[in-house]
Amino acid sequence: MIAVHELGLCQAIVDATLSRARGRRVTALRVRIGGHVVDEAAVRQGVQVAAIGTPAEGARVDLLLEPMELHCPGCGNTAPVSDHMALIACPRCGGLDIRLSGDDQVLLESIAVQASDEPSEVP
Repeated sequence: MIAVHELGLCQAIVDATLSRARGRRVTALRVRIGGHVVDEAAVRQGVQVAAIGTPAEGARVDLLLEPMELHCPGCGNTAPVSDHMALIACPRCGGLDIRLSGDDQVLLESIAVQASDEPSEVP
């Protein structure tokens, strides 16, 4: 099931894709999601749903997830953030004095559009 924050993310991805496509049929898109704890399958499905009725309908969605990393000075644990609780407390010791690092941007890296019979990459 897709969460509310993921719905907005998916719609923003489709909006950016359509803006870059300028009316051309989109066959694939590649998105880098940094920092955000998201369900990859839910985001992929959400983009597909948000694209229904647009030139991006049915496009392949490639996601590159780059989770934030947490460091706990209390126990020395360093690990990728894999769930929302790890944004609040160390999963090993429960310590609240954690440090987070990493990029939290969402970037539409590329789209592939169909100009005629051949798809082409649009950076």
